[in-house]
This record gives sequence, structure tokens and C-alpha cells, in this order.
Amino acid sequence: MRAKLFWKLGVTYLVLLLGVLFAVDLYSARVLRRDYIRSADDKLASLLKLAAERPPEIENSAGLQAWVSWVSSTGARVMVIDSGGHILADSSHDAKESVDAANAPEVLQALARGEGNAVRDVPALGQQFAYRAMRCQRLPGGPVIVRASLPLTGIGFSLSELRETLLAASIVILAVGALVSFLFSRTFAVRVEQLKDFSTRVARGDFHSLRFDGPRDELSDLAMSLNETAARLDTTIRSLSGERNQSSAILRSMVEGVAVIDAHERLVFWNRAFRDILNLEVAQSERRPMLEVIRNSELLSLIRKALQGEEGLQTDIAMGFIQQRNFSVTLAPVKPLDSAPGTVSVLQSSRAAERPSGAVVVLHDVTELRRLERVRQDFVANVSHEFKTPLTAIQGFAETLLSGALNDPVNNRRFLEIIRDHATRLARLTDDLLKLARIEAGKMELQFFPVSLAELVEGCAETSLMKSVRKQISLDIELPTDLPPVRADASLLHEVLQNLLDNAIQYTQAGGKIQVRATTTQRDAVVTVDDNGIGIPLAEQERIFERFYRVDAARSREAGGTGLGLSIAKHIVEAHGGRIWVESEIGQGSKFSFSVPLAD
Repeated sequence: MRAKLFWKLGVTYLVLLLGVLFAVDLYSARVLRRDYIRSADDKLASLLKLAAERPPEIENSAGLQAWVSWVSSTGARVMVIDSGGHILADSSHDAKESVDAANAPEVLQALARGEGNAVRDVPALGQQFAYRAMRCQRLPGGPVIVRASLPLTGIGFSLSELRETLLAASIVILAVGALVSFLFSRTFAVRVEQLKDFSTRVARGDFHSLRFDGPRDELSDLAMSLNETAARLDTTIRSLSGERNQSSAILRSMVEGVAVIDAHERLVFWNRAFRDILNLEVAQSERRPMLEVIRNSELLSLIRKALQGEEGLQTDIAMGFIQQRNFSVTLAPVKPLDSAPGTVSVLQSSRAAERPSGAVVVLHDVTELRRLERVRQDFVANVSHEFKTPLTAIQGFAETLLSGALNDPVNNRRFLEIIRDHATRLARLTDDLLKLARIEAGKMELQFFPVSLAELVEGCAETSLMKSVRKQISLDIELPTDLPPVRADASLLHEVLQNLLDNAIQYTQAGGKIQVRATTTQRDAVVTVDDNGIGIPLAEQERIFERFYRVDAARSREAGGTGLGLSIAKHIVEAHGGRIWVESEIGQGSKFSFSVPLAD
């Protein structure tokens, strides 16, 4: 326990006790002195009153001296002084005190009023005396003054005796007072220390109630009040912690990036999504200026507008150089808290209301949404274009036939064959679109059975053999003898492999080579169609599986392709639980591979 408060209280009580004892000693000494002087004065007054009943014979010197001796027999010194200041008789022959007797205050008072008294020190004798004088009328020669005095020698002894008694009593009282003050101070300091420790525990988050043993007083009332305050703080903090945890969980689970910027343009809060978007490091981004963290000038400009109080800020921005991503940005200023009444002036309040205390930034990644919008737009444009070409041809040749070419035996059959080819292309395009729509909608029904991969590859190769021979392209098949069956829908898997073979034949020059291989892993079988055709540029390999995407659009249309084959193949392979990919190099050929799970 810290002794500072204990010693303060103890020393304070001791100082007060010493002050009281000193005041008692001083007051007692003054009372004793006053009573002693009053007693001496009363004794002198009684003596003079007795002397007045038997006045002296002034003319008879011997009788006067005898009268003075009679009066002074009580122990007082008696002196008779005439109106001229001459000492007529004196019971003592000590000349040291008789020098200024005529001019003494009590003598002058007696001459003026009839009586006089005084208490004064006599330096010549080294004592203090009490004096009393009385005027006696002398008919033939005027009045005389009878002065009596008593030494106050007993007052010193009485004061010494009183001080000794007071000293003994003071020592006893001081010892008892010191013990009582020690016990009281220690008890008080311990109780205050308990309150201090309790406040420290509350500040550290420990809200257990304080057990306060002691009398029912203001400190116990304070302890009860602190217990109630701690209980309310505990309830409030638990509620706030629950709300904070909920908010934190919500912010952590949000796919949108959320951040808070304060009025000094420092980043004070961000969630995981915002950190991932801007590649922030927690230790290096804490309370740092946003200029050091955010590198996008457009986003910085929007944040400054929000910090200036602009509402309804929302726009799209692009981030990244190598892989660009699109974000929908929403910003809102954070209004400052209202100040307590009387703490700020009206002008300060209006200024605080004008400038927000911060801004909230929400980044929503719309890269995939924008990509899907582009895909949709491209899809509409591609479908329109794919339909427009055959429809235009059909309409043109039909009008030509109706205009008279129907009777032309040389061209009418050729025109009808062209119309038929374009109608067939439209039908094939429509079938592929419907099939793709069913696959993407999840309405494609797959019937999984163990399928012999060797038979599947050989069947597709036999179908493509005539086309490869026509283009003078060699078609080789390399299959292991112990190739296990795969779990697949045979017809759909046949469509995937056939599409890859048709593309390989289509984009391989005459005299080229196509090789079909199959390998197995622990769980999958991988089929690869490798050609040495024209190849695919690296920048276009990611989009090769998109709908209507063609590397060589003119050649694809000449061959009657719809541009949907690889997209359908990708959906079919993924529906089987596998994946499809391509490895290609311009002028060196392409290698398309897909994996299918093995049958149990």
C-alpha cells in the first residue's frame, strides 16, 4: 500500500492535535495569569478598603509609619504619597522601587478618579507587581494616596505546575491521538486503496464487483456507486462488443472492399476485401496517409470530394496494369458528432457541421459483371452477324430465283443448293445455341456409364479419317493397352473429341500431322489432340473457349463452323467433373487436352 495518503492523514491529525494542545496550553496560561492577577487585585482592594476604615494620621510621622506597618502586615507593600508626589511613608525601604512612585499609572489614576490599579514589571527588581492605589482626603493639606502592591512571584510557579500537568496530559493525549489517528488513517487509506485498485481493474476491463468491508459511510456509498457503474459499463461494453463483433463479421464476410478515411486523409479502417484489392500490408498501412496507400488518382479525387461533404458519389474506375479490374465505387461523408451544448460557439458548430469527420469508401468488384456484359453484347452481335450472313444469302438467291432465275436451267439448281447449305448452317447454328443454352441453364441430362476410352477415340478417328485423307493429313493414335474406362456420357464425350479433331484438321495445312494420345493419372484420364497446324496466339488462348470466338473467322465460316464448338466442349467437360485446356505456339501447332474422371 502506498504510504503517501496514510502519512498525509496521520501527520495532519497529529499537527491538528498538537495545535489544539498548544492552544489549550496558551489559553490555560492566560486564564491562570488573569485569575492570579485578579486575585491579587482583589486582595489589594480589600486591604485598601480595610485601611480606609482606619485612616492614617498624616501629621504624626511615627503614627503614620506604624499605620503603614500595620497595613503591610498582610504581606503587601504599602506606601503613602502626598499630592506633590512625596513619599510620606513606606513599608519597605527598597529605594529601587520608590524612584518613580509619584508618576506611577495607578497613582495618577487615583489622584484623578479616586482609585487606580496596574500590573507591570519592575526591571530593577526583576519581578512583576500588582498595584492598587486609593485617594484619602486630607483636610488641612490636601489628599494623599495610599498605594499597596503585591509581587506576582507565585504566578510563575503556578504556570510551571500547570505546564507540567498539561505536558503530561498532552503526552498521554498525543499518544492516544497518534494511535487513533494511525488506526483511522490506515483504515481510511486501505479503503481508498481498495477503491483505487477497483478503478484500475475497471480501466483494464475487469468489472467484477468490489467487496467493501467497513462502516456505512460516504466511502461505502461511493463503493456501491462504483459497483453499479462497473455493472452498467460491463453491460454496455458487452453490448458494444457484440455489435462490434457483428459489424466486424459482416465487414469481413463482405465481398465489397470497405475503408474509412479520417478528416486528415489517413486510412483508419479497412476490411479484408479492401486490403486484397489494394494489396495492403496491415503493419505498414496503419494510420498512414491515403496518398501513400492508394495509387489511383481518380479514387483519390473522389475521396477528397467526399471529405469536402459531397453526397451521392458513385462511379466506375479501373485498377491494375497487367490484369485490369473494374470497380464500382461508392463514397459517403461521415457527419461529425454533435458537440455538447455550451462547449463550442455557434460559429464553431457551423464550421464543424460543414466539414465531415471522415469518409466511407466502398469498392465493389464488377470485373466479372462487366465481362459478362461484354460477353452478352458480343453474343448478341455475333448471333446477329452469324444469322445475318446466311439469311442475306437465302433472301438474295430466293429473290434471284423469283425474278426469273427459276427458269434458268444452268443456275437455278446451283442457287437452290446455296440456299439449302445456308439453311443447313442456320439449323446447325440454332441447334448449337439451344444446346449451349440448355447446358448453361443446367438442363442438360447426362447419363454416366463406364465408357471405353479406346473405343471412343477410335470411333472419332474413323469419322475424321476421310477428312484427313482428303487434306493429306496423317492421323496417328497412341493409346496404352491397359487404358481403364472413364465415367462419362458417351455421346457427349464423343462430341467433345470429335470437335477437337475437326478443328485440328481444319487448321492444319496439307501434309500436316495430327496425333491423339491418352494418359491416366490416379483419378483422371487425359486425352490430347496434338497438331502441327497454324497455332493460336498467346493473347487469344484465354478466349478460345468463348462463344463465337474464332482465331481465323474467315476459314471457320468457309468450313461451316458456328464458333460454338469449343464453348460447348468446355461446358460438357466441366459437367463431367474435368477440365479442358490448350497449349499452342504460332506456326508450331496446338495441343488441346481434356480430363475425365476414371470409372470406379
